[in-house]
Amino acid sequence: MLSIRRLSKSFGGLHVLQDVNFEVPAGSIYGLIGPNGAGKTTVFNLVTGLLQPTGGNIDFQGESLLGLPSHRITHRGIARTFQNIRIFKEMDLLENVMVGLHDHLEYGTLGMLFNTAGYRLAEKRARERALELLTWVGLDGRADVLADSLSYGDQRKLEFARALATEPKLLLLDEPVAGMNPSEKTVLMEEIRNIRDRGYGVFMIEHDMRFVMGLCDRIAVLNFGRIIAEGTPDAIRNNPEVIEAYLGKEDD
Repeated sequence: MLSIRRLSKSFGGLHVLQDVNFEVPAGSIYGLIGPNGAGKTTVFNLVTGLLQPTGGNIDFQGESLLGLPSHRITHRGIARTFQNIRIFKEMDLLENVMVGLHDHLEYGTLGMLFNTAGYRLAEKRARERALELLTWVGLDGRADVLADSLSYGDQRKLEFARALATEPKLLLLDEPVAGMNPSEKTVLMEEIRNIRDRGYGVFMIEHDMRFVMGLCDRIAVLNFGRIIAEGTPDAIRNNPEVIEAYLGKEDD
């Protein structure tokens, strides 16, 4: 689904990524891990068009994403959440999710101004879809609740629902369980599996190793801007280079 080939990014003389290669298969949960400063978020920023690479290529479903602005990449079928939750706290849950649906609403400004039949039908369908997505993430029955009143874990679920509203094929999750307690992590792990089982691909960055190892089908490890390992959770867990990257090397 997503193919990264010889991807590099430099900021002046600082080489953040160097010849990064990996592939995210369709219908999988794929993890990108590595120590702080390894370049993980830079990969996400390149995939979503917030940055442009110094070299290499990013293909999504066989087509290059290079040079495309973020909204075009979203339209192609890639959605993203951020490490710091970004929801509209002054809106209710239904309104938050409907924001993500705006690109799929089939009416123009005149339809909205004159309250045409087409406008009313599109709004009705959007509301139904938003309510369905809230049910998917376990927030059903709370559509009219203000987002600011949600717990941290439920705010993260709301962000998932809004991202899914863009009708993506691949969902990028940037540290989805950052700041969560163990109970919230367990619930969110199941929600992510449910998203995968509904046919979406999931590509995530995460520091919680227990969460990553228990959830991902395959994992790539980034260290100092380079991929040092890629494989199943068991292979990554026992890889000497990965252990050294996280724990250091014992002196002779």
